[in-house]
Amino acid sequence: MATPHDVIHHADYFQLDASLSPELLDLRDRIRAFGDEHILPVINEHWERAELPTAVLEPLAELGVIGTYIPDYGCPGLSRLGAGIVAREFGRIDGSINTFLGVHSNLAMGSIYLLGSEEQRQRWLPEMARITKTGAFALTEPAHGSDSVSLETSARRQGATWVLNGHKRWIGNGHAADRTVVYARDVADGEVKAFVVEKQPDGTFPPGYRPTPIEGKMAKRAIVQADIIIDNVVVPEENRLAHCESFAGVTRVLNATRGGASWEAVGHAMAGFELAAQYALQREQFGSPIASFQLVQEKLATMLAELTQIQLLTTRMAELQEQDQLTQAMASLVKMTTARTALAICREARDMMGGNGLLLEHHVARHLTDMEVVSTYEGTDSIQALIVGRDITGISAFTRKARG
Repeated sequence: MATPHDVIHHADYFQLDASLSPELLDLRDRIRAFGDEHILPVINEHWERAELPTAVLEPLAELGVIGTYIPDYGCPGLSRLGAGIVAREFGRIDGSINTFLGVHSNLAMGSIYLLGSEEQRQRWLPEMARITKTGAFALTEPAHGSDSVSLETSARRQGATWVLNGHKRWIGNGHAADRTVVYARDVADGEVKAFVVEKQPDGTFPPGYRPTPIEGKMAKRAIVQADIIIDNVVVPEENRLAHCESFAGVTRVLNATRGGASWEAVGHAMAGFELAAQYALQREQFGSPIASFQLVQEKLATMLAELTQIQLLTTRMAELQEQDQLTQAMASLVKMTTARTALAICREARDMMGGNGLLLEHHVARHLTDMEVVSTYEGTDSIQALIVGRDITGISAFTRKARG
């Protein structure tokens, strides 16, 4: 009979990890050990209470993954494949922690690295690499998610300061971050600029900056998203990121992190397959492990085939990124496929566990509901399909003339 070790081995059926460098294999194994020691013992209780397990942040800072693709400033400067392995492995452990990493490490720190001056990098990144200061990325708004290019938060220059006004929503870690990168439209030229809003020395937010945790979420419950009212918030000119003069700056940051959600989806799919296979070997019905039933074996084989397909897709995506050949449409096809497939695998895993699959103690419910979120952020399936469709046909379906 297969062992838990065999199940984990089967989750890499085409032995893709065998081609990883020794450094990336070590990174993978360190993340897995970190998850077993620090995250899995506490995540379910924090997920149920809708609280980030902040006790994991100090050992997380020592893991050597903060800042992922950023070189120097205390960051590891990982390759595209390396950054993908980080997202995959944290997705395999828990989606909330992976989202914290994506927001703090990739989007907030990435904005500062890609759009800030050298002085700004030196001022902010080292502390964030040690997670002594946490970050957030405030782009989306109540009325602008998929069309974030139309953001309405405004910035008005007043001497040596800027005054920000607007409303941001779904901002991961936005209720607590020490430094939040806020994207706003300059009223003088209509272009999008980036500003780092910092907490005051006493740990409070500046006047007019009012974040409220969004409650009632069905998933990603151990990472808090905020709704943020920005009412005449004053930001010094020195906190405007020096190299963001239009929405093209946002695009640079998003391009640098593109693919992260696809890798996370693979991680959730790996967890779903592994949990289902282990459960099938342990659960007995009618006098035998359910793993001995033909129907269950067919389900596991199908899950593994689908998992292997999306593992191959993300691996090839990383190769194209390293060669600077990945197009937006290619990335959209990968995101659409990995999200749909991983969600289906997690649903099948939950179904295989019957009523037990509804319980957090079996973990699969957390991965299933978190995959509903992954299917939404970094572009929904519908948006990704339209990007691919535009590439196929040469016709954009995003904007249509109003019918008279």
